[in-house]
Amino acid sequence: QVQLVESGGGLVQAGGSLRLSCTVSGSRFSINAMGWYRQAPGNQRELVATITKGGTTTYADSVKGRFTISRDNAKNTVLLQMNSLKPEDTAVYYCKVITIIGTHWGQGTQVTVSS
Repeated sequence: QVQLVESGGGLVQAGGSLRLSCTVSGSRFSINAMGWYRQAPGNQRELVATITKGGTTTYADSVKGRFTISRDNAKNTVLLQMNSLKPEDTAVYYCKVITIIGTHWGQGTQVTVSS
């Protein structure tokens, strides 16, 4: 059974930084794309950033230049470095990975940015 364990969320003041981590276990198959999504209250879940197995990245326009996604394939881990955080970044952040057998989500980690 594939499990995703996220960590690194918390409360930070505007302008501060946080780093989210997501480690995948139990996967018998190679992990293809990995990514981070977020969902604020009353909003739909939205893409934050993704990274392919080869390291190609994509970002939502709202986080470009502030967030950096990276991955360690040997450790089945994806990271999201978040700098210059804004109150509008407040949301539950979810890790997502894609293998050949399907898509898997983490349980989410809360990020709260105070003004």
